[in-house]
Amino acid sequence: MVECSVAGTVQDFYDDLSCNYHLIFDDWEASIARQAAVLGPILARECGSAMPMTILDCACGIGTQALGLLKAGFRVTGSDFSPRAIERARIEASARNLDLRLHVADMLHLDAIPETGFDAVICVDNALPHFSSDGNLAEAAAQVRKKLRAGGIVMASIRDYDHLIKERPLVQRPCFFSDAGRRRIIFQLWDWIDERTYTLHLYITCDTPTGWQTQHGVSTYRAVLREELTAILEGVGFVRVRWMLPAETGFYQPLVVAVAL
Repeated sequence: MVECSVAGTVQDFYDDLSCNYHLIFDDWEASIARQAAVLGPILARECGSAMPMTILDCACGIGTQALGLLKAGFRVTGSDFSPRAIERARIEASARNLDLRLHVADMLHLDAIPETGFDAVICVDNALPHFSSDGNLAEAAAQVRKKLRAGGIVMASIRDYDHLIKERPLVQRPCFFSDAGRRRIIFQLWDWIDERTYTLHLYITCDTPTGWQTQHGVSTYRAVLREELTAILEGVGFVRVRWMLPAETGFYQPLVVAVAL
């Protein structure tokens, strides 16, 4: 656990969070398995390819989704613009004897990844709303499209901003966890800059043998509406764009699936 306060770029946010990212989950190992159990069948059904399907996780972070999908029998390549997150993912994959191919690559420059013709590209856990404009979001979607075979799919998840912009919450309810009897608190503050953008303050506070320690990370998000992301995907060559809400999928965020022409 490190004690720091970060107010830099989005890459800084994830670089500094990489060592402790697993702490935002009650049980990271259980979450890896649970997310794969939800996402894997959706990918297999929507894509219709024979296993092992090839997947690019283009915002893989430390490997939360990629590791679970690998264990479920998918062939996964991971990429992220955070070098420290990629290094952490490499360590986690090695510890599990999993063959996870990894690249440091921004979503605006996925041509840095030599592999192409994937059956699916995934981008989950609210990565897309880091883009500050529709133009950058469209360019990222176009980069994803180029990595897919014809008929391949993109699957992404974002927070339910259609609902959230009506309430504009200022806090996310603190989560209280226990690690071998020691307490851990995960807390978020949201400072709204305008009707569509907010600064997120993430606090990870742990009760350690040497006392309480807190990591404070800061990043900015833009509230992307479902119809806006649908239009962007259609504009770069995706068809049959479909949204699936948590009540349908069991996933914790709305999921969008679209097919590449």
